[in-house]
Amino acid sequence: QVQLVESGGGLVQAGGSLRLSCAASGRTFSNYAMGWFRQAPKKEREFVGAVMWSSGRTYYADSVKGRFTISRDNAKNTVYLQMNSLKPEDTAVYYCATRPWATAQAMAFMTKSDIDYWGQGTQVTVSS
Repeated sequence: QVQLVESGGGLVQAGGSLRLSCAASGRTFSNYAMGWFRQAPKKEREFVGAVMWSSGRTYYADSVKGRFTISRDNAKNTVYLQMNSLKPEDTAVYYCATRPWATAQAMAFMTKSDIDYWGQGTQVTVSS
């Protein structure tokens, strides 16, 4: 089993920054990708980005490319989502997620039902 716990959400003005954290525990993660997804009210959950635990290779959705950065600290089993230049349309509940043996790029094409493990989510609200 894998447990994922997000933190770091909050309220920020447009143009501001936030950093989310996802602490992972349970099974080992050397061959996993860790992904970030988000879900705005009345919208489908969508892919934001992902990182490979082993290589640090990342993959991002076009909507956040250049503004968001994912990193990981293997010693702490923690993945981070640094969000800069935030926009009101970034407002959503943000979830970290993983599926054994998935690559970062493959997670971009996964739906909610394809993912094996989800965190509880953290709210990000960007005011205009």
